[in-house]
Amino acid sequence: GSFGSSIAVGYLKTFVIYLIVCLIVYFVIYSVYAFIAGGKKGLVLYWRNIIPATLTALATCSSAACIPVNTKCAKNIGVPSDIADTTIPLGTSFHKDGSIIGSVFKIMFLVYLFGTDVTVIKILGVALLATLLITAVPIGGGTISEMLIISLMGFPVQCLPILTIIATIIDAPATVLNVVGDSASSMLVTRIVDGKNWLKKSKI
Repeated sequence: GSFGSSIAVGYLKTFVIYLIVCLIVYFVIYSVYAFIAGGKKGLVLYWRNIIPATLTALATCSSAACIPVNTKCAKNIGVPSDIADTTIPLGTSFHKDGSIIGSVFKIMFLVYLFGTDVTVIKILGVALLATLLITAVPIGGGTISEMLIISLMGFPVQCLPILTIIATIIDAPATVLNVVGDSASSMLVTRIVDGKNWLKKSKI
């Protein structure tokens, strides 16, 4: 009630900026992952097979619900079954690109709202800890992490609804990054484990 329209405008700015960041990571960073892992062929296979996982993530907003389709996408790319069956579920719990970017946005929203002086190291540290507490379920999976952010950053408990709304508006794109990032990462893991010719071996 005290901040009124500034919060509403802040939500809009947060969503727009977050969406731009997500598009850059989705199209550029993960393409780099795929290229490093498998060259041009790996890049083509990645984009040919990643759409089902992307659409499932957008529809469910749940990384856990995407495990079966994401694992299948990784295998279709050429990632061996043993690596895909390990990295995708493990990544669902610990590799959350979208969530950690979202945690930074949540922290910075409150920092600018209250005019708090805080170091970059503290922001990144709190964001990392908070991300580890986010569960792979739809809306509401990050409530515990948001309470951790509020506690560690010294903000009032009344900030929880503010962070909950931010979590809601960025949930779909965040889930996409969490899910698709696991597929791209599984390609890198395969590159490390099976060598640079892993795509040829997968065809054999």
